[in-house]
Amino acid sequence: MKILFPLGMKSLSLRAFLVLPWVLGVIGAAQKPTLTTSNHPLSNHQERVEESKLISMNSGTTYYVSGSGNDNNNGRSASSAFRTIQKAANLTQPGDTVLIMNGEYRNSNPGQVVYITRSGNANAWITYKAHPGHSPKIKHNAWHGIEIDRGASYIEINGLEVEGNNANISLDYARSQRYNGGNPLTNGNCITADGRKNGRSRHIRILNNKVHNCGGGGINIIQSDYITIDGNEVYNNAWYSVYANSGISMWQNWNSDSNTQGYKMIVTNNKTYNNRQNIQWIATGTITDGNGIIIDDSRNTQNGSNLGRYRGRTLVANNVTYKNGGSGIHAFLSDNVDIVHNTAVLNNQSPELSGGQIFAAESSDVKILNNIFYSFPGKRMNGNSRSSNITYDHNIYANGGNIVVRGANDIVADPQFVNLSNNDFRLKANSPAIDKGTNFSAVKTDFAGNRRPSGKGYDIGAYEYQN
Repeated sequence: MKILFPLGMKSLSLRAFLVLPWVLGVIGAAQKPTLTTSNHPLSNHQERVEESKLISMNSGTTYYVSGSGNDNNNGRSASSAFRTIQKAANLTQPGDTVLIMNGEYRNSNPGQVVYITRSGNANAWITYKAHPGHSPKIKHNAWHGIEIDRGASYIEINGLEVEGNNANISLDYARSQRYNGGNPLTNGNCITADGRKNGRSRHIRILNNKVHNCGGGGINIIQSDYITIDGNEVYNNAWYSVYANSGISMWQNWNSDSNTQGYKMIVTNNKTYNNRQNIQWIATGTITDGNGIIIDDSRNTQNGSNLGRYRGRTLVANNVTYKNGGSGIHAFLSDNVDIVHNTAVLNNQSPELSGGQIFAAESSDVKILNNIFYSFPGKRMNGNSRSSNITYDHNIYANGGNIVVRGANDIVADPQFVNLSNNDFRLKANSPAIDKGTNFSAVKTDFAGNRRPSGKGYDIGAYEYQN
């Protein structure tokens, strides 16, 4: 399907990051799988989770960009900085770094502020990051704040703020646009890597960014491989788009190689909140998404994809996800996913949705371990609708939600957060989560960077209690 964008833009295929499935609200009755009661360290999947924290040690050219710069400068020093990030992006070679200084960076067209199409390589990544001590902001009303396209790979985005157009949109205006899939004012996204045309991307790191107020998705990864999304704060996204977006989404992961060892897709240490779908999905006329984090259709069943099932393994760990319209975290039509050491609180804010705080739907080989579920009374905590080989264990369920599937070592108890009303989900000294988790040694630190375990055993949830 094609849509023709206004203002002379190129014709693009329908943004399927924008077309997330009907996951919640229509999933059928869950079936209870056979649960294992042993620990699940997955020692054969010990991808270096710490890789997501690395800053590329590049040895190429450093380009400087400043809100007071000029694109006629040479960009080689802070005093001769470019004015636009795009000017630097058009010059980058493997090993280069783009240091972005204070300033506000806006789009000059309805496409994007920064369009990244040039690749690094395995030994020389291209890095876009905030200059030390600076807080640059990309602010846009385009389709994307940052778009990685045309197979650009070995790219790192680090320490930037990307803000969308929500502040300039009213709910009444968004509702008037509910059948308009070609309006970037309501459908724009914050950060996107899109592999559906002109080549697929691999080896992308999206680290330590603040991503917010985009009417479409926050961080969207489409048909890509070897992706790390770590340490980001993702909030107030998905409000106004007609395409059923979420805070962080990985859609139709792509097998760039035959590797099935270790984690290739990593979503860790992120805070996602208040991502919510307020406008019905144009495909169904219903509210379906607005999730904190979704691993979506890695089987590649939708929109005519011929990529086949993704064979790599995905890790979703140490995330704090709360007050999203849809789920906190879930896997849909996806396999080989480990969802461990997360804290999910009062998600399913949308009245139409009650799929769960963390769950799997139409998926297989999903391990859901060491998580805290804090649900609305009467709404689902979890589920595994039409799924197989789904393991729930060593989790805590609280606040009266419906536990569809319960593992042998799962606990129903108040997790004893430090301050629930202020969204401080650290554990008090008397928390039943302390030392009750299973040994999942691939996750060596907690959300705050503290080492796991700190006591006799692993704690449940995103935070390890500190004595």
